[in-house]
Amino acid sequence: MREITKAQLTIGLLAYFATIWELLLNYSESNILGILGMAVLQLVLLLILSYVIIALLEWVKVFDLKTNAILTLFVLVTLKLLTTVNITIT
Repeated sequence: MREITKAQLTIGLLAYFATIWELLLNYSESNILGILGMAVLQLVLLLILSYVIIALLEWVKVFDLKTNAILTLFVLVTLKLLTTVNITIT
C-alpha cells in the first residue's frame, strides 16, 4: 500500500474516533438505528474528506506527507467540532 493511502486512511480514522464522542454522548436507546446510521455516514464522510484534502495538499507539494497529514487531521476535527457546535446552538 502506498504511503499516501496509508496516511489518508489513518487520518480519516483518527478524525472519526476523535469526533465520534459527540455522537455517543447524545445516544438514546430508542433511536439506535439512527445513531448507527449517523456513525457510518460520519465515517464515510471523514474518510472521503481526508482522501481529498491530503490529495490536494500532495498535489500542491508545499509540505511533506507528515505535515500534510497533521494539517488534515486538524482541519477535519475542527470542521466536525464547528458543525457540531453550530448545530447545537441553532
